Amino acid sequence: MRNNLRCLLPLLSVLFVAGCNANGETKKKDPEEQVLPVTTLETRDTVLYHDYVADIQAVRNVDIRARVQGFLDKIYIDEGQIVKAGEPLFRLNAAEFRTQLTRARANLTAAQAEAQTARMEAGRVKMLVSKNIISKTELDVARSKVVAAQAKITDARTSESNAQLNLSYTIIKAPFDGMVDRLPLKAGSLIDHGTLLTTESDNSSVYAYFNVSENEYLEYRKARLKNPDQNNNVVQLRLADGTAYPYPGKIETLEGEFDENTGSIAFRAQFPNPNHLLKHGATGRVRLSNKVNDALLLPQKAAFELQDKNYVYVVDASQHVHMRSFTPKTRFSAFYIVASGLKAGEKVLYEGAQNVRDGAKIKPRIITMDSLLVQAP
Repeated sequence: MRNNLRCLLPLLSVLFVAGCNANGETKKKDPEEQVLPVTTLETRDTVLYHDYVADIQAVRNVDIRARVQGFLDKIYIDEGQIVKAGEPLFRLNAAEFRTQLTRARANLTAAQAEAQTARMEAGRVKMLVSKNIISKTELDVARSKVVAAQAKITDARTSESNAQLNLSYTIIKAPFDGMVDRLPLKAGSLIDHGTLLTTESDNSSVYAYFNVSENEYLEYRKARLKNPDQNNNVVQLRLADGTAYPYPGKIETLEGEFDENTGSIAFRAQFPNPNHLLKHGATGRVRLSNKVNDALLLPQKAAFELQDKNYVYVVDASQHVHMRSFTPKTRFSAFYIVASGLKAGEKVLYEGAQNVRDGAKIKPRIITMDSLLVQAP
């Protein structure tokens, strides 16, 4: 009997499975169509913004250094003070240089007297030669002495000028209107030639230097060549605290070649600085704008990467999704500007790409491009 039961068990299992299949109770149901957000691609005229880290420098920033050696007698200014061109900043002890000037003037007087004597002697010799009292060679010698004496006068005048110049260097003056920096030395310090006394900056306006990649440089140049009449060189500046600088700047020039290490090229923009808010050595971000006509916008949320390529799910007329690759041109806020692979009017899955498979059918929940643009940061 046990053997009979063993034979019947496989048969009963087959009949049970067959019975279940016949009733349809164990068949897997098709999944319900998911309700997912879908948007329609559109072209828009838009303005692209690129932000670049900027190095801010005063239009003039120079080191104020001593031209002569001496003791620092007087400091006329304080750190951070605004000064005018020609205003005295420092005074060195000038006693030694006054002595040098006096000595140089005495040497000049002696040289002038020696030259006068030589000229008189040359005149006397000339008279004697004319009367054949002495030979002509004596006149040549006398004239050579005049030339040598004249050379001594020139040398003495040079020494006097140098002494006068060195004396003037004991008063260090501001080379232009600006603001002085720190004062590392105090009165009484011994100053050597070339010692740094302070730094002066003219920050009535400032330069902002920033580096632009080759692709963005080409984008900038092409836009300017296409619309030469537009004021395309105007740029904005954001300060280190994130606030906008109130005065627009203007791109004035750029370097002549790309940096082979970074592949970028340096631009220089100038900004007015009437309130002296910007200081030499400050940082910020320069915003460069570029107008793009008929840009095909794709929300970044709709895209995903697979094997280093960019894809979206395109929704066809029967509400089925199909994976398609595309090539982005650049990013704009929360969007891509599409270079190829997609076209205006096509519907794409906005969110939920991870929950669908290629060919799946969905129930679209339409989201307008206008609403996405409003939400974009």
